[in-house]
Amino acid sequence: MPSATASTSVEDAVDRRRGDLIALSHDIHAEPELAFAEHRSCAKTQALVAEHGFDITQAAGGLDTAFRASYGSGALVVGICAEYDALPEIGHACGHNIIAASAVGTALALAGVADELGLTVVLVGTPAEETGGGKALLLDAGVFDDIAVAVMLHPGPVDIAAARSLALSEVDVVYAGRESHAAVAPHLGVNAADAVTVTQVAIGLLRQQLAPGQMLHGIVTDGGQATNVIPARAALRYTMRASDSVSLHELEARIAGCFAAGAVATGCEHTVAEIAPAYAELRPDQWLASVFREEMRRVGREPLPADLEAALPLGSTDMGNITHVIPGIHPVVGIDAGGASIHQPAFAAAAASASADTAVVEGATMLARTVVRLAETADERDRVLERQNRRAS
Repeated sequence: MPSATASTSVEDAVDRRRGDLIALSHDIHAEPELAFAEHRSCAKTQALVAEHGFDITQAAGGLDTAFRASYGSGALVVGICAEYDALPEIGHACGHNIIAASAVGTALALAGVADELGLTVVLVGTPAEETGGGKALLLDAGVFDDIAVAVMLHPGPVDIAAARSLALSEVDVVYAGRESHAAVAPHLGVNAADAVTVTQVAIGLLRQQLAPGQMLHGIVTDGGQATNVIPARAALRYTMRASDSVSLHELEARIAGCFAAGAVATGCEHTVAEIAPAYAELRPDQWLASVFREEMRRVGREPLPADLEAALPLGSTDMGNITHVIPGIHPVVGIDAGGASIHQPAFAAAAASASADTAVVEGATMLARTVVRLAETADERDRVLERQNRRAS
């Protein structure tokens, strides 16, 4: 069990900063910013830890709205991921303001026991989770190279200790045809919009043959500009998801045929381009998740039973990429959203409610106490340090 001294200390530290953390959550919520443009949110997330002596590296990994804020010099380097990007039009309907504020609370609390527990606390500002793969880019840039364990939480409609997610990839598909007058000389045109139609029909038919866990969804981003001109350009954006990266690659190969079908049927040329790094599925560290489950119950929450967690993947996240390399967790902390789920306007409103404020404070406490438990459990501490040493060698 964690020591009464360290675990009480981190809980008290979060409670003392309750007002600051809730204010931070509301402040980020009030000014939503999109992926790679979270300049105000990035600055707000750094402000409290800067006041408390954290050493801050701006533009970590070459991303303008990323940062690393470090405190301590212990051998066990713990990364706490803070997300703060929002969604177009519906703002913080994924509750990333809660994520950022709880991450700051966790970092501040652990800083108070860093020397005692032999920790280096690293708050990592990770932009562009909704689209863009900020964590994947930071991972490739070496920002997580020295981190032995990575933790964060996400709000949702229910409490889930060992949350799972789907692997994801996104592509832009562009069809190039030839313009012509739609009435005078339609036979001289090559209709790119028709290519989109053929592709969507092919995808619709493919859906009945998808493997369990596979899904795809897309939008038309360009369908022509005038009804009396045969469109020479049309475009789609599609997201593909699957239960794991192997299944995702199989789905990508099958849908590539659908994209090609539109071009073949209409005589268009087509290109397919990934718009961001692929997201891997979450692989929560089972020991850390079990401790977080205990912490949920300690504060009066009732997480989903473990046998239901794997059957309830919640979208996709670039934190999955981190957990394939570093032991980590991405639990879901429930808030009262009146039956709404993430990416709905009602959830955006709930993300600044009293229930969300409780999630900020309790979430930071639970994460901090989970790290304390890791630091004080010799076998588990050695396990993550040995894994880190293997990565570094």
